[in-house]
Amino acid sequence: MTYAVSAALQSAVYAAVSADPGVAAIVGGAVYDALPSGTLPGLYVSLGPENVRVEDDQTGSGSAHRFVISVITDVPGFRAAKEAAGAVSDALHETDLTLSRGRLVSLRFQRARAYQIDKSAGRRIDLTFRARVEDN
Repeated sequence: MTYAVSAALQSAVYAAVSADPGVAAIVGGAVYDALPSGTLPGLYVSLGPENVRVEDDQTGSGSAHRFVISVITDVPGFRAAKEAAGAVSDALHETDLTLSRGRLVSLRFQRARAYQIDKSAGRRIDLTFRARVEDN
């Protein structure tokens, strides 16, 4: 197992979400790998934490990456957040991404958690995806 494919996977995921027309129609360019300083837009997408475990097999070195992408809004109600979360899910679920290192074997949506934030004034949806990668 190697963790070296993680950066390539993150770059490809960020590029796919940022370039997706469905995501862009809802959040514009507000897709972040790292949150910018200053005031954030009222609705945005942020790449979050990742957990990785070994999944080597007889064909080579591999790993399973579970990562979170969050949709965050300061708007009461879940509609806008759920539309953006759906677009993110559509952009990534079972998508074939090209990595700068290694190979993506599979990428699947696993689960979502939607909840209120900021004393119920805003909403957040954390989408969890699982990617299986091989390092060739």
